[in-house]
Order: sequence, then structure tokens, then C-alpha cells
Amino acid sequence: MIPNERTPSITFGVTDPRSPIGREVIRRFYFDTVTRYWDRPATQREVTQAMSDEPSDDICDGGGFFVVVYDGTRVVGCGGVRAVEQGLGELTRVFIDAEARGAGLGRKLITELESISARRGIRTLRLTVRKDLAEAHHLYQRLSYEPVEPFSNSPYADHQLAKILPPAGIVAE
Repeated sequence: MIPNERTPSITFGVTDPRSPIGREVIRRFYFDTVTRYWDRPATQREVTQAMSDEPSDDICDGGGFFVVVYDGTRVVGCGGVRAVEQGLGELTRVFIDAEARGAGLGRKLITELESISARRGIRTLRLTVRKDLAEAHHLYQRLSYEPVEPFSNSPYADHQLAKILPPAGIVAE
């Protein structure tokens, strides 16, 4: 790195997934996950269909929240938490752009989602992950998400995990 070169900082922002920024990053999330599922580039039609089949409207307006990851001013990822019931949330739409992976942003994003969740009274976070998303599965395991009894019958729920969060303001070691 050039000594005077400014390194963009990583920041997070809670936003509406229906906003232009939210829809654009969710489109990238679906392009990535559909591409990986079929092991070929996703078509725009497939991405649009996936966004229609699995809308993100339930991760805002009291039903949860949606976070965008910024590297400087560039959006490089996202993640959301869906409120399931009192004290229980579900991680969803967790995504980091391929060119931004490998720098620990996934871990930072999940830590941010956990922190916001705890402040909002969520005590347990659960999630599902497909078997082809092995890196994500390993990341969740490293972050203390453990296998639980199945709670989803989705064909994409190969692994079902959960984690009890420390109370807000308490940092887990």
C-alpha cells in the first residue's frame, strides 16, 4: 500500500430492503446463490423469480431489520434478521461480494447482526444454510452456531443452526 493512500473503512447501515440500495444488493445476493446452486451463471429471469419467490419485505418495519455493508462508499454485502417470535430471530440474506471475501467481512457482518439483535431483545438467532455454501456453514460453526432440531422444511435447509446471544452490551469471548 502507498503510505498516503486512504484505506476505505468498513461501516454498516440499517436500511429498508425495498430501497434502491437494498434491492440492488439483494439482487447480487440472489445472483450469487442461484449461480452457486446451479453451478453456472444465473440468468436475470432466475434471479427475478427467486426474489419474487422469497421476498425480503419481512426483514423491515418491525418484522426484522436489514443491514448493508459498506467499504468506503461501495456496498459490498448485506444481511438481515427476520423476527420469528419474541426473543427469536432468523439470519437471512447474509452475503459478501466475491471480491470482498477473505478479509473477515462475513464475521464482522454477523457480529453486527448479532449485536443489533441483542439490543432489540432477540436472545436466539437461528439460520438455515445449503450444503453447497460450505464456506458459510464453516463460518457459522466458527461463530458458535450449533446444529438444532429442524425448524424449516425448505429444500434449501440442508443445515439448521442456532446460537444463544449474550445480553446486549456483553461481549462474547
